[in-house]
Amino acid sequence: MILPHRLKVAVTVEQMSGDRPNELARTMAPHPLIHQELPYDPTYFVYNRRLATGSMNNLSADEVYWRVRRSVILRHTGELPLEIKGPDAEKLLNQVFTRDVTKNRVGRCSYQFACYDYGGMITDGVLVRLEKDRFWYGQSDGDLFSWLLANSRGLDVEVSDPKVWVSQVQGPKSMEVLAAALDDGMPGSFKYFDMAEVKIAGQPVVLTRSGFTNELGWEFYLLPNTDIDAVGARILEAGKPFDMTPTSADAFRTRRIEAGLHNAGSDFDETTTPFDAGLGHMVDFDKGDFCGRTALLKADRRCRTWGLRIGGGVAQIGRNLEMNGKGVGLVCSSAWSPFQQCGVALVRLDSTELGPGTDLEAMCTDGKVRPARTCTTPMYDEKREIPRGLRVDIPPMA
Repeated sequence: MILPHRLKVAVTVEQMSGDRPNELARTMAPHPLIHQELPYDPTYFVYNRRLATGSMNNLSADEVYWRVRRSVILRHTGELPLEIKGPDAEKLLNQVFTRDVTKNRVGRCSYQFACYDYGGMITDGVLVRLEKDRFWYGQSDGDLFSWLLANSRGLDVEVSDPKVWVSQVQGPKSMEVLAAALDDGMPGSFKYFDMAEVKIAGQPVVLTRSGFTNELGWEFYLLPNTDIDAVGARILEAGKPFDMTPTSADAFRTRRIEAGLHNAGSDFDETTTPFDAGLGHMVDFDKGDFCGRTALLKADRRCRTWGLRIGGGVAQIGRNLEMNGKGVGLVCSSAWSPFQQCGVALVRLDSTELGPGTDLEAMCTDGKVRPARTCTTPMYDEKREIPRGLRVDIPPMA
């Protein structure tokens, strides 16, 4: 979706000033720090009824990739945090999610996804446990709100929109930016998937050691009734020594494909089981009943989703994979990798008999058919040591 600047600014002013409600304010809500993006001629798409940046003119896709691999980037997201609180909050979440929520301690996060009763996936996201009976779930695109409400009957729990916005700072220099932005120094413990409550520019901010790039990084949750502009200005100032600027979805695409991080709606949807998507190891049958458990117990547990490398081109999204002249699968997400110097993709194959190392032909975005080969993900950093801070990986630019 491409909107003229005057419309984007008008929506922003109306949304942030609390004027009368209107359709755009509800269905295309702008991030409260959108003014940091507007100088870069952004285009937007709708994500969770919020505006998210699709592109900007300050950096090319390759430049953004190298920034996140070698330095640091800032990205204002369209993630939608939901608040689940009350004596039965844990019980509701354990009923909806496939992983055991009781293992998610206060001050920690966990990756969680939900399924319909027939086993198809709804959406995924990061669950943050702020207190014993209070959680935030930063969901990707989709409608989990209604599913949570539908499963809350008879439970002492409240599901609501806390009016919180999420941004990310990602890359090997991200912790240096954080240290410069904080009022009182780094949190005592801030390990991978930790949560911390801090002050930035005198304002309360919630941090999580998470992100969508599989690089070292953190997310900050902007709270209502705080000076969000002051927080945004401080973080942007802290990133100046590293040329940190706002970036678009280009900041995520290639890197998260290389890492095997799924995008809800493209890499999985309501027709996909966790096993199809390669996420079967995150289905905990031992924890008791949950939505989709009965169907998943009967499902084929073999994976159908893999990475793909293509020399010289980028695969066209859609049913563009063939073997011996016959269609064999779907290209879910694709991009060019400046580091690997090839096209990369996440694909879902029709047959579970076709796994990593399968040679295929892929239709590319330039209309040419090229040889391709499936692979496992992550395509490198197999132990995911980079986001944990266990490996400093600042590759030379190709």
